[in-house]
Amino acid sequence: MNKEFCFVAVEFEDDPNVRGYIYWYLCTDETVKFGNKVIAPLGRHDRLQKGIVRHVKFAAEDCAPFPLHMIKSVKSVVKE
Repeated sequence: MNKEFCFVAVEFEDDPNVRGYIYWYLCTDETVKFGNKVIAPLGRHDRLQKGIVRHVKFAAEDCAPFPLHMIKSVKSVVKE
């Protein structure tokens, strides 16, 4: 049986350069939900930024929304 991973689609609303775009990340916190804020690396230099989860998907590697060998990981879920 294939292992399932937790993927989240994140939008960085506060960054005018990427506002409106969605970026997929792996998330080790499987309690993450739509609307949660997360800290995740963005761009070539992996600058940490706060974003909002727009979609959560649990899937095996062969059904991942982004190639697993290239995907970045959420650093933390912001607990408010």
